[in-house]
Amino acid sequence: MLDLTEIVRETDRVRAALARRGEADPPLDRIVELDSGRRKLIAESDQDRATRNTVSKRIGDEKRKPTPEEISEMRETNNRIKTAEQQLESIQNEIRDLILPLPNLPLEDVPDGLDETGNVVVETVGEQTEIPGAQAHWDLGPALGILDLEAGASISGSRFYVLKGKGARLSRSLAAWMLDTHSSENGYTEIEPPLLVRGETMTGSGNLPKFKDNLYRDDESDLWLVPTAEVALNGLHQGQIIEPGNLPLRYVAQTPSFRKEHTAAGRDVRGIKRVHQFEKVEMFRYVTPEESERQLDEMVTEARTLCERLGLSHRVLKLCAGDIGFQSAKTYDIEVWSPGCKEWLEVSSISTCIEFQARRNNTRYRPAPGEQVRMPHTLNGSGLAIPRIWIAVVENGQQPDGSVVIPEVLRSYTGFDRIEAAG
Repeated sequence: MLDLTEIVRETDRVRAALARRGEADPPLDRIVELDSGRRKLIAESDQDRATRNTVSKRIGDEKRKPTPEEISEMRETNNRIKTAEQQLESIQNEIRDLILPLPNLPLEDVPDGLDETGNVVVETVGEQTEIPGAQAHWDLGPALGILDLEAGASISGSRFYVLKGKGARLSRSLAAWMLDTHSSENGYTEIEPPLLVRGETMTGSGNLPKFKDNLYRDDESDLWLVPTAEVALNGLHQGQIIEPGNLPLRYVAQTPSFRKEHTAAGRDVRGIKRVHQFEKVEMFRYVTPEESERQLDEMVTEARTLCERLGLSHRVLKLCAGDIGFQSAKTYDIEVWSPGCKEWLEVSSISTCIEFQARRNNTRYRPAPGEQVRMPHTLNGSGLAIPRIWIAVVENGQQPDGSVVIPEVLRSYTGFDRIEAAG
């Protein structure tokens, strides 16, 4: 959530930053107007409380009963205070309702641009390999007996799939290897969070109210299925003060991700590139503002290292202001080359949200004993998204005889080094 003080004091700068994201007419003037009324009500209420306290003290000091005039005055004062409190609550709720749908402000070094055409390729490692006769995973997977798209559609409808045999084992192995790498090498604490979360938790991450129509919800319990483990990891310290010496905190989790994908209608309709349910390993950090930039770079390196160990060509993109996520202030995407699809597939999106999520969650930290609390920065990133990395492993590993060679780093997890052609 944006800082109300920043909106009021630097309205033009906030408006310009939101315009970079494509927010043409944010209700900043209304927010400023409401805040002015809010501050006026607070001042009047404080004055009334001071008057009430003065009269009460005088009566107490004089050890007497209040006069009828004093009783009338106190009653009127109390009524004004009660009315002001009700008005103040209404104003504060309206301000919050206006601010919650506003996205985070892009950092200054985020490139200009309103869509993906404004993204900047920072670095490319490896080549766009061409494999003679290469098949896309939607043909190769069924031929190997490891992917059943028809069964997924029969069970649940479009944009669902079934992994079978060695295909399912490969997916499980990818997740286990990533979790082991992050927890044993990169210092993350592994978390197994709930998959259903309260609306407050979804709001704290930035998914509500903006993306309500793209989320799955259980109406009876008013719980929401997580679109990413980021939501639950971001909620681990909601309403808490993190004590001195505990930052940075690093968490990693593997969960399914559930998304309606309304905004993706007509896109990536073949195969399993964009589906309603998929597995993902998620990295999440709480850090001090001073360490935020370095920690973001570190997370990008961690995701890239996984791609390198899998032997996959990859590239890093710095997203433009109009293409970063709602809660993000800066984002790097990592894409891997897939020779069957003949395209770069995004397998990780790594973002700093600065204090945006912490403010929504009321998560704070104390820099040192006795010091005033501050808001930490939150960082998140896929480490990695499994369906697309599964696609890349399968398509890059395909051989002339129709089999698929498994990357060496996965073989102790899969128990096999090759997926043979069916039949």
